[in-house]
Amino acid sequence: MYEPKDSNIYHPPPPQEPRVATGIPIQMPGMSSLQVQSQQNVSWSTGLCGCCDDVGNCCITFCCPCITFGQIAEIVDRGSTSCGVSGAIYLLLMFTIGCQCVYSCFYRKKMRSQYSLSSSPCNDCLVHCCCESCALCQEYRELKQRGFDMNMGWQANMENQGLGQAVLPPNVQGGMIR
Repeated sequence: MYEPKDSNIYHPPPPQEPRVATGIPIQMPGMSSLQVQSQQNVSWSTGLCGCCDDVGNCCITFCCPCITFGQIAEIVDRGSTSCGVSGAIYLLLMFTIGCQCVYSCFYRKKMRSQYSLSSSPCNDCLVHCCCESCALCQEYRELKQRGFDMNMGWQANMENQGLGQAVLPPNVQGGMIR
């Protein structure tokens, strides 16, 4: 039988199937495909065992990993900690308890989240515990590929890119002089 609908009675909308999260970013209205792509995990620019791609850094990292780690930490922390302080903490951990890899794996994780990098070939801490020097070299090369001059530090990189300079008003010459 047909029942007339009363305009004063609330009729709920028909039930919908619940949305299920798939882990795959979708393009929402107003988003460009570039924004969707930036949400996805991207591959590292070089492999974990590509240490010889930058022989100079490879030698420094194998002889004194605290230098490479300090440079990486300053860039990843966006200048909030200096290269020297981070390197000194790394060195202190290395000589006192020998667990500097736990400290450095947190920076790898932070770097991966900043740049949406994949967690390959395995977990960050496992990479640093088993292959510390290779992991540091890979992180160094990745930041270098992204346009950072690792020897300059965060502030100098930002000034070099024009992001750290204050905008000053133009110089105005004084009035008439006799």
